[in-house]
Amino acid sequence: MKTLERTQTYYASAKDVFSSIDNLGVTGMHMTQSSPMMGGSKLNLEFLTANHTGVGSKYRWTGKMMWMPMDFTVEVIKWNPPEEKIWETIGETKIIIYSWYRMHLQVMPISDGTQAELSITYEKPKGFFNKILSYLFADWYCHWCLKKMLGDARGSLEENTGAIKKSI
Repeated sequence: MKTLERTQTYYASAKDVFSSIDNLGVTGMHMTQSSPMMGGSKLNLEFLTANHTGVGSKYRWTGKMMWMPMDFTVEVIKWNPPEEKIWETIGETKIIIYSWYRMHLQVMPISDGTQAELSITYEKPKGFFNKILSYLFADWYCHWCLKKMLGDARGSLEENTGAIKKSI
């Protein structure tokens, strides 16, 4: 297993920061839009539970990336707003560069705003081809995802509350 993390400071309340990052319409946006990092593809998001947030909420990502099928389900296993959230893949996954992942969000008030630390822990996939792709691209892709998620949250906060960010 490997863990990568990124920290960002926001001039907004911990409640607003947590809410923004907790919203998949904000932080999942990078996977639902075609981009070079997504291999020109995009994934579809389907909520599997009536509750879109909170412990037990589940959602499924499907689509193709680099012409290969992607299909994985994620469940929130810890949700303690506005401080902490943990979500991870469950069941069988079809993910190209890793076989399982867990995201961990920590939100902490600081003197001039709120600090959010977001991390991803992942396991390398099975299969020779996927192991090579993981070796070449997993860390790069994870860093991009963390940056996009925190940046998209920043954009949402700026749009909705006028908050300004600074990166650490």
